[in-house]
Amino acid sequence: MATKKRSKRPARTKRVPTKRAARRPPRPARQQPESLRLRSMAASFTVNDLPKSVAWYRDVLGFTPGERWETNGGLRGLQMKAGACDIMLGQDDFAKGRDRRKGEGFRLWVATAQDISAIAAQVKAKGWPLDREPSETPWGDWAFAVTDPDGFKITFIQE
Repeated sequence: MATKKRSKRPARTKRVPTKRAARRPPRPARQQPESLRLRSMAASFTVNDLPKSVAWYRDVLGFTPGERWETNGGLRGLQMKAGACDIMLGQDDFAKGRDRRKGEGFRLWVATAQDISAIAAQVKAKGWPLDREPSETPWGDWAFAVTDPDGFKITFIQE
């Protein structure tokens, strides 16, 4: 007769709620059908001059390069990282024409706990103009805005 082996792990104990958890009201039931709940989002920009855009996001804004995408030995795109956020930069193949306008009707809103007045000062020190100086928005946030070399607009908000 075979015997059952005993687990080497200790037996699970019943969780006792902490005082903080005991004070918390129960979560309401989720609305059905459930709405979409995202954990992160990344933007992808098609750019005219990939090396120029990579340098701008790295040197002017402070992003760091991540994953690279190459085709036939040539760089086609690059992930640029800032904290938990990504901007994917892809070289335009100009199949839709070299005069295609980019960034029109699009604005990326980004939030940081960092001092955006200092970030704005660094952008200006690199010789890049701001679209909006750091100032209070009508809804009470502190923000500044900038446009990248291809016309994509980015507004920085301080949390």
